[in-house]
Amino acid sequence: MKRSMNIMSLRGAAKRRRSNPLLSGRLPRAMALAMTLVLLASCAPVDLNAPLPTHDTGIDPSIWVRIPAGEFYFGQHEDIEFTDAYEIMITDVTVDQYASFLNLALADDYVKIDSDQIVGFYPGDEFHGIKHEEEIKAGDWIFIPLNDPSQRVKFDGEKFVAQAGYENHPMSMVTWFGAWGYCEYYDERLPTEIEWEKAARGTDERPFPWGDEILRENANFYSSRDPFEDMSSFGSRTSPVGFYNGQKYGDYQTLDSASPYGLYDMSGNVWQWTGSVYEGMHYRFLRGGSKDTYDMDLRIWVRNNATPTYVSPGAGFRCAR
Repeated sequence: MKRSMNIMSLRGAAKRRRSNPLLSGRLPRAMALAMTLVLLASCAPVDLNAPLPTHDTGIDPSIWVRIPAGEFYFGQHEDIEFTDAYEIMITDVTVDQYASFLNLALADDYVKIDSDQIVGFYPGDEFHGIKHEEEIKAGDWIFIPLNDPSQRVKFDGEKFVAQAGYENHPMSMVTWFGAWGYCEYYDERLPTEIEWEKAARGTDERPFPWGDEILRENANFYSSRDPFEDMSSFGSRTSPVGFYNGQKYGDYQTLDSASPYGLYDMSGNVWQWTGSVYEGMHYRFLRGGSKDTYDMDLRIWVRNNATPTYVSPGAGFRCAR
């Protein structure tokens, strides 16, 4: 397999945003607080496997979209950036797609089962010894845990399968290494932060992929009251990829919330890992907000960060090439 990454330096932009607590990547604490509030508001334990509705969104997750070369507005303060042309997946990688990858990758010895987790090789990062930087050496790193109750990929002893009902939901509970490894296996890569933001925003100054305002019917976020959320029992769950496409599902009418280039779920549902690796920093950055964050955290420029071994029911990814 080709082992290459598109690494773009954004040190100046990163430094500016680290001074803002909302953009500095401290959101995991807010996410944890939101989940705590869900638990406290419930009279019964959260049932992670409560029955869920099944809907066909009509959006094919195997489709790729071409993003043209050119300038665009980047960040809250609308800096001008430039990208070459590239392609990006129309949706996040689904649970079914990731299960299929694991079956192929296990047969190819690209991944292996190590106790209660899937691990795979990562070539490591250059280490600069900067304060708080943790060294990431070449070796096997965790792709996904198998024993977490929120994990929607199951292993029956012979093959990996998607949990029933979650086949077309975004893959979550996946580390940065697991996202990187999926893309790399198919000779693809994670999008840089700049590429991700251009795909979400287009070339104007909109704060959300679909426009200037956000309504509950635009995306899956905390207390959005979508069909996959019940704060009195099971809390907030992911929705199928491409769910917010203007289609009506039973009594629930969605708004067509694609980005200017036709990408779905660029805000809400799950945070998306990006591929940018910055000098002297082992943290990886996520974009887009999730089912567990508030509506204003779904603005295009909001950033989150975590160690590359972090997993969450609200974190997934899509690939670029």
